[in-house]
Amino acid sequence: MFLTKNKVMFLSMLLVLGLFVVGCGSEEGAKTETKFLSIATGGTSGTYYPIGGAIAKIINEDVDNANASAQSTGASVTNTRLIGKKEVELAILQNDIASYAVNGQNQFADNPVTNMKGIATLYPEVIQIVVREDAGIKSIQDLKGKKVAVGAPGSGVEANAKQILNFFGLTYDDVEEDYLSFGEAASRLKDRQIDAAFLTAGVPTAAVMDVAATQDINLLSFSKEEISKLNAKYPFLTGVKVAAGTYKGLDNEVTTIALKATLVVEASLSEDLVYNITKAIFENRDKLIEAHDRAKDIKVENAQEGMTVELHPGAAKYFDEVK
Repeated sequence: MFLTKNKVMFLSMLLVLGLFVVGCGSEEGAKTETKFLSIATGGTSGTYYPIGGAIAKIINEDVDNANASAQSTGASVTNTRLIGKKEVELAILQNDIASYAVNGQNQFADNPVTNMKGIATLYPEVIQIVVREDAGIKSIQDLKGKKVAVGAPGSGVEANAKQILNFFGLTYDDVEEDYLSFGEAASRLKDRQIDAAFLTAGVPTAAVMDVAATQDINLLSFSKEEISKLNAKYPFLTGVKVAAGTYKGLDNEVTTIALKATLVVEASLSEDLVYNITKAIFENRDKLIEAHDRAKDIKVENAQEGMTVELHPGAAKYFDEVK
């Protein structure tokens, strides 16, 4: 059967129209495609995990076409490498580790992370050296010969433990080091299997509260001179006070040192998406505070203090708007 010229033209027009409709449908589908986001946090007994979980919830409720989930990880160093490998889209980590990563220093000397941008600094992370009261440890030097938890392997906590031990003339050869997560360290302290633990986290820290509920503990304190010298060597470390009563049995104020927890993002995420994420976080602080008291420190006015990596354009756009 032969088609007339008019029929051929009519069918051609239908084909073109069909392709146009399919094309429009595809374009519309692309616009509404859900972006899945993984947020690297830390151990479940630390501060990163509840804060990261709250951020994921905010994104799911307030950012269109985004589905976020928080992952428990080995924390700062691990999170930085996950960003570098594009295995996660967002991460919480210490600002010193972020700086080392982008500048190819220390553990990142052979493998700098070039695809990491900042969203905001969140809150001070206090370096807490928790000791059993009956272990006879009154100073850093007293850690010599003791069983000490130094953080998960390759974590920011471990980096801090090495920095502090070395500053006071000690190495792992002088202590019986144990590579433990927050939860593991708390468990070993409670069972008297270790004498002390380095924990870097917002206070109060759940793991420390857990130990203090079952036995007497202390936090080691630093002198003003020691803090000044530490700050000169490691500019990220600044003095901070842990108030008496923060933990059960902590009767006196303790002077120690702190870093800044930082929320970072994989650089290839779109400006619009990161803008919407940043906006949602700061417009829903109450939800973060419900997850952990430390989130009271998450404020627009100090969100760039201690930032050691370049801001993502989406985050920069939001902060420019709210100046």
